[in-house]
Amino acid sequence: MRIYKKRWVQSGIAMICSLAIVLSVFPVFADNEEIESLENETSALESELQGINEDILALSEEISSTEMQVEMLNGEIARTTDELKEAQANEEQQYEDMKARIKYMYEHGNATLLELLFSAENMTDFLNKADFIENLSQYDRNALEELKGIHQQIEDEQKTLQTQQASLTELQDQLQSQQASLQAKADETSTNLADVQARLEQAREEEAARIAAEEEARRKAAEEAAASVNNGSGSNSSGGGYDNSVINGGGINASTDDVTLLAAIIQCEAYQTYDALLAVATVIMNRVESPRFPNSISGVVYASGQFEPVITGRLQSVLDSGPTSLSIQVAQDAINGARLAAVSDCYYFLYAHTSNRDGVVIGDNVFFQSW
Repeated sequence: MRIYKKRWVQSGIAMICSLAIVLSVFPVFADNEEIESLENETSALESELQGINEDILALSEEISSTEMQVEMLNGEIARTTDELKEAQANEEQQYEDMKARIKYMYEHGNATLLELLFSAENMTDFLNKADFIENLSQYDRNALEELKGIHQQIEDEQKTLQTQQASLTELQDQLQSQQASLQAKADETSTNLADVQARLEQAREEEAARIAAEEEARRKAAEEAAASVNNGSGSNSSGGGYDNSVINGGGINASTDDVTLLAAIIQCEAYQTYDALLAVATVIMNRVESPRFPNSISGVVYASGQFEPVITGRLQSVLDSGPTSLSIQVAQDAINGARLAAVSDCYYFLYAHTSNRDGVVIGDNVFFQSW
């Protein structure tokens, strides 16, 4: 391959100065570290909010269960209260009946009892009437004691139910307080999440604007520099300053991810023209096939300190948004064996406007064989 020496140092310096002035007017935008930090913060807040919502749901179910138990206890207390009232009424009625009998016996004295006994027709009747008098008195005492026991049992049960009701009501208040606290925390987390998401969106927009601005400034500077170079050095037999024919350098086996990665890196490093993209792809494929470099596309692209878009994060941005169809086409052609003849023996390239190396200038890059 012929190496065309370019004498455009003075014009190149002028272009560099112009480019520096152009880039200096662009504002400072968010970098990839800030975007990554905001993304991590967003993820953390989303996880925290999800956990809080799950806790709120669990508390809501517990509150519903407690409310049901309180309602059931309220029903039991009401039933027990009614039974207590009924027992009290029975006890009072029994007491009144007993008083009436005692009063009658007191007013009429023992004569009445003796008359009852002496009115017996025979001994059997006498004994029966005596038993009746004794049983009547014992019945009153037993009935009164039984009613007192029932009254005490119902009263004890009512106290137990009221204690349980107070405990459940207190638990219900505690759960509702926890729920209110969690809801306030959820609202605060949602507000923080919305704020971080807004800052993340702004940072992404600023990063995209920065990349677009850099690309536009780079393109314009490259066009001006290329025009200066062509005016100062003339043209060669190819009519474009280099041999733009495509030769077959042999294809390799590659995955879809390899094609995408190659398309993304050449899109970052070259103009969106077939020759400019294929020139960079040729250098990368030359490295893949050389024992001096890693033997895979990813190995070459991610080799330490080799490609600026990897270091600055521009490559990842293109991977995230997806390479253009032209970049994909050129990458696939290169993997299938297409090589740009002008740079078929080159392993390096630099941004032409910041380098005074001799080589083949294609687009805004200068390609050369060795460092």
